[in-house]
Amino acid sequence: MALLNYEKKYRVRGGTLIGGDLFDFWVGPFYVGFFGVTTIFFSALGTALILWGAALGPTWNIWKINIAPPDLKYGLALAPLAEGGLWQIITICALGAFVSWMLRQVEISRKLGMGLHIPVAYGMAVFAYFTLVVIRPVLLGAWGHGFPYGIFSHLDWVSNVGYQYLHFHYNPAHMLAITFFFTTTLALSLHGSLILSGANPKKGEVVKGAEHENTMFRDTIGYSIGTLGIHRLGLFLALSAGFWSAVCIVISGPFWTRGWPEWWNWWLDLPIWR
Repeated sequence: MALLNYEKKYRVRGGTLIGGDLFDFWVGPFYVGFFGVTTIFFSALGTALILWGAALGPTWNIWKINIAPPDLKYGLALAPLAEGGLWQIITICALGAFVSWMLRQVEISRKLGMGLHIPVAYGMAVFAYFTLVVIRPVLLGAWGHGFPYGIFSHLDWVSNVGYQYLHFHYNPAHMLAITFFFTTTLALSLHGSLILSGANPKKGEVVKGAEHENTMFRDTIGYSIGTLGIHRLGLFLALSAGFWSAVCIVISGPFWTRGWPEWWNWWLDLPIWR
C-alpha cells in the first residue's frame, strides 16, 4: 500500500491517552497530540534555560559551556538558580520532554494497532538518564552527584567518576553493559548487511528473499535465528545494554564505595584455591 494512501487509513480518531479529540491532530505529516504539545513546551523551555545558563557563564565556546548541578552542601534541596537551580529545572524539562515523547509514541502505536515495543525500547534510554540524574543522586543524598550539562564538563565528570573507583572497567555491571553494546553493534551490522546484500542486488539480478538470507547463516554458522528472531534478539541486546549501563553507575557509590578491582577479591578467596 502506498504511503500516502496508508496515511488516510492511519489518521483516525482514537488511541489518545489524554485530551481526547481536542488534542488528536496533525501538523503536516506529524502527529502531535497532547504529548506532542508537552514535548515542544519542555524542549523549548529547557533550551531557553540552557542558553540562560550559558549567558551566566564566562564563555560562549560550545565546548566549554557548563551548567553544573548544585553544590553538595545543598543536598536534595532546591538551590539558587545561579548555583545549580538552573540545572534542576533543566533536568525536569529534559525528563518532561523525554517522557512526553515516549507517551506520544504510545499514542501512535495505539492508532496503528501495533505493540508498544518502540516506546518500551525508548523508555530504557530514558530510564538510564533518569538513573544518572535522579536515582543515583537521591541514593547519595545530593543533587550534586548528577552530571553537569556541557561537553568537556560532562567528559570530565565521566573521567573523574571512573578514577574515583580506580579502574571502573572492573565494575561487573559495566562489563556486562559494554559486552551488550558491542554485541548489539555486531548483531545490527550482520542483520543490516544481510538485508542489503539480498534486497539490493546488482543491476539485472532479482531481489533475494528470506530463504536466501536464512541459508546464508545456516551455511555460515550452522543456524539461522530467522527474520522474527533477529529482531527479538536485537531488541533484547539493546535493552540489556541500556539496563546494565544504568546498573553499573547506580551501584557505584550507593552500594560500593571502594575501588572496583577490590570487589573481585571474592574470586581469590574461593575454597578451591586453598
